[in-house]
Order: sequence, then C-alpha cells, then structure tokens
Amino acid sequence: MNPRHIASAVALTLAGCGIGHATGNKVHLKIVAINDFHGQLESPGNFRNLPTDASATIPVGGIDWLAGSIADLKAKNPNTVVVSAGDLIGATPLVSALFHDEPTIETMNRAGLEINAVGNHEFDEGKAELLRMQNGGCHPTDPNSCQGAAVGTPVPFEGATFQFLAANVIEKTTRQPIFPAYTIKQYEGVKVGFIGVTLKETPTIVTPSGVAGLKFKDEAHTINQASRELLAQGAKAVVVLIHQGGTLPVTQAAATINTCDGNLDGSPIKSIVAGLNNRIDLVISGHTHQAYNCRLPNRVGRSIPVTSANSQGRVYTDIDMVLNKTSGNVISVNATNVVVDRRNAAITPDAGIKQIVDGYKSLAGPIANRTIGSITADLTRANSAGGENAMGDVIADAQWEATQAPGFGGAVAAFMNPGGVRADLLFAGGAAGEGDGNVTFGEAFTVQPFGNSLVTLTLTGAQIETLLEQQFTGCANNQPFNRILLPSASVGYAWSASGPACDKIDPASIKIGGVVVDPAASYRITVNSFLADGGDNFSVLVQGGNRLGGALDSDALEAYFQAHSPVAPPTLDRIQQLP
Repeated sequence: MNPRHIASAVALTLAGCGIGHATGNKVHLKIVAINDFHGQLESPGNFRNLPTDASATIPVGGIDWLAGSIADLKAKNPNTVVVSAGDLIGATPLVSALFHDEPTIETMNRAGLEINAVGNHEFDEGKAELLRMQNGGCHPTDPNSCQGAAVGTPVPFEGATFQFLAANVIEKTTRQPIFPAYTIKQYEGVKVGFIGVTLKETPTIVTPSGVAGLKFKDEAHTINQASRELLAQGAKAVVVLIHQGGTLPVTQAAATINTCDGNLDGSPIKSIVAGLNNRIDLVISGHTHQAYNCRLPNRVGRSIPVTSANSQGRVYTDIDMVLNKTSGNVISVNATNVVVDRRNAAITPDAGIKQIVDGYKSLAGPIANRTIGSITADLTRANSAGGENAMGDVIADAQWEATQAPGFGGAVAAFMNPGGVRADLLFAGGAAGEGDGNVTFGEAFTVQPFGNSLVTLTLTGAQIETLLEQQFTGCANNQPFNRILLPSASVGYAWSASGPACDKIDPASIKIGGVVVDPAASYRITVNSFLADGGDNFSVLVQGGNRLGGALDSDALEAYFQAHSPVAPPTLDRIQQLP
C-alpha cells in the first residue's frame, strides 16, 4: 500500500456495489471477526467440547481451514467483511516468526482479511517494521525475508492488502495516527464505519524501542471522537475493533464460547464500553485470548454487542448486521462464535494457502525440527496456589544457569515474566516426528518467541522485596492484575493472599540460596530485556545497576536442555501462598 495512504486519517472503500444481499429496505451485512491470531498458520491443536472434559478432542484452526470457513460464508452472502481485533502478528510460531511474519500477512491477504486494528504485539519489532508489514518490501538486514520465490508469493514481499487501523496510536512529532483511525465501507449504498484502537497500556507491555516516538491515547475518548467524524461523512453504522478485552470465570470450551458469565465485570473492556457514546453499534474485542458473546451497557445505558473469538484461529465470530437501506441506521446485530472445526465436512480448506504454508515449513524445517533435548513429562503453565508453573520455572532456571558464571553476570537468581511463557512443552511427540519426550527447537521457540536477550543487574535486598510486591495490584506501579514472576530454584518466599497492597510479602521469607535476603546487601539478578526495561509494570527493575547483557533467551533454554536432558517438571514449592 502506498505510504501516502498510511498517513491519511481515513481510508474509504466502496464494497458490494453490485449484486448484494438486500431484502426490501434492509441490507444484510456479514462480519467475520478474529483476534489474537499470532501467526498460527497451522492448527494450534485440540479444543475442549465441554469445560469439564478431561482432554481436548476437537481439532481446530489452521489458516487454510479458517480461509475455507470464510469462503463458505462469503458464498452465502456477498456483503461480507473479514476483520481482526489485533495481535495478528507477533509472538508467532517459528514458521511465521523466522520470516518476520511475512507468511501471516501473505496468507491473510489470500484468506480475505480486509481490516486489522493494531494490537500490542504488532509493535514487537517497532514502528518501522510494522509499516513494512503494511507497505511491503524486504527486511533491511535479514536474508530470511522475501522468500516468495520459494513459496509462490511475490518478491519483494507484497505487504498487506488489508488495512491496518490505529486511531489511538499517535506519532509524537506529527501528532497524527500512524495508520488511519478508521475506514468506511459501503454496502448497497449504506456506509459502515470501522474504527481500530489498541489498549492504551501498550507501552507497559512492549519493549520501549517498539513504541519509541509513539503516544497511546485513551480508548473511549478516541472512539467517540472518530465516531463523530464518521457521522459527518455519512456513516451511521459504526463498528469498533479494539485490542482490549475481558475474561470469563469458566474454562474455554466449545460449550462456553457464546456465554458471558460474570458480564465481564471488573474488566477493562467493560469500562471502555461504558464510556462509549450511542453511535457505536458493535464492539469486537481481543487481547485476553477469551471467547465471549456479551451485551454491555454504553454511556447512556443501551446494551451493545461485545464479542471476542478466543485466539490463534481456533474460533471466529459470525456476525449478522441488518441495516436500514434508507436511513443507514443499524436495525439489529446478532453474533455467534463458531469453532474452526477441522472435521467439518462442509468446509473445504484452501489448498493454495496450505501450499504457501507448506513452503515456509519446508524452509524452516531444518531449524524447527532439530532436537535440542528431552523431558520426562509435560512442562505446563498450570499454576500452583502460589502462582508458579513448571514451564516458567524451567525457563527461569535456564536463564539463571546461563548467567551464573562471573564473566557472564555472576547471577544468584533469575525471574521470568509469566506473559512471556506462551506455550506448554508436551511429552507426546509432535508432527515433526521427533518422538515422545523429545523437544525440538521449534517447540521451544513457540514457548518463548520474543527473542529477548538476558540482562543481569544489581538490586539491593530492599529492591528485591519491592520487585515481589510489584507483582500484585494496588501498588504505585499500577499492576492491572496479579502477575507472579517465575523464580529460579535459588529463590524462595511467601506471600499473603489477605495482606494489604504493597505489604503481601514477608521479608523474612525471602531467601536466595537458602539465606534470608539482607535489605542492605546487593544481589545480581537476571531477567529478560523486556523486564529489565520496566516491562509489565515492574518499574523497580529500571533502577538495577551494573547491567550486563547476555545470550538470547531461546539460546539459554536450548543450552539448559542440552545440559540437563531429560528435564523433569520441577516441584512447585518456590513460592508459598499464605492465608
């Protein structure tokens, strides 16, 4: 897409001007929505049917099956638009990440995606790289870019044929959005506006270099302002794509994806919707990797649909919007979350898209399928009462071991952020044919795909206590929810669930190497580069001194597996929760 289109504040698209899907004075618009796809070009595995099922049995996802589902819906209604509520790219499996997510953009072009609101992970590699995702062209330094000749796509990289939106992401120097704030599409003469925003907290969960020079504005205020501009341009029907969401107090399963247990109480998305004006007709959300189908009150008390479709292409939202052809107003909106079930005989997966994915798999295979070690049982992200999990503990152990030697940092402990642990390592052999218990590089990469480097820094014992207090809500660092860091085996401490904010940790319980931490003493602590810069609101880490950069986190994990295989799940006794 031409750069001058990126700089504009609005993109106007005329769609469905020929044969449409109208009945009388009504226009029937089909909106197909996804969120948090994260470059999951292949199936992410199985999905539960019931939340009480002991195991997941429904094979789901894959971009070829998602594209087949989209084609099926388009065949039934030519007035169909496909949209995404952010995190389309970033934190992706190796088959996409190795090629800087060009495979995801190329396959989404062919699947029919038309609009993507940016999410926080779109900024993982910075603004310039995100603009390249829209405009095309080869990566400036990595030869893995622009592999189209090997997979059947154009060279140089074609860029997105769909439109990125970012109403509340402002370039500080120009004071303009880095992408259009909204786009208008027209169906049977009726204009529909789509506004795209991401969570305003993006700078707290992305590395500083990724959001340098950018300002993230309040979501509700930005949406309301954009809706007024849309009305002035004749678009009375307004859809919001927002990368922010909520959670349900239920296990995600096919039986729960259309529920709204708890009404998203206490969630950021509910607060945002409560601040929206009455021009907004539909909110398509994301970020929390949940599927829900809700109706929440806006600023004047009118309930509007608020949806989310889980993540990684397991689910899409099938939305029917009926429009008044004369007035342009919305008559009704009905949404249904649908599992992308690979057993569905009515769906024909897209063979052309599969061929592209297979081409990239072939290129990545020698790297992805290399065995780096083994495990004795599943390493999962299932948390103990204290908040630790086996997969995160192993990562922390790997980072500690990589930086223990004096020349590599002299670390006495390591901490890993839970949001950086993206997948489990399962004992059962995978599609690569590596065999039960073996771990491939591709599997390990999927666990932590961000490419962070290790940083060893000096904290006092008092700062370590502050770090542990900053895990919980209510402190000055404004943690939005409890984020329990995963500690290395050298660390032990206890926290009180009933303790007041900023006073949940018993200082006498904090031990490193079995010795109670001295508030006045100095300790060498290892974290990843994201945390070291204050990511996830751990602001005390910015104060850490005598910094020494280290290996990539993925390299540290590989070295740990090579040294300790088979790796057994550690006992989850490093963190104790007290009443």
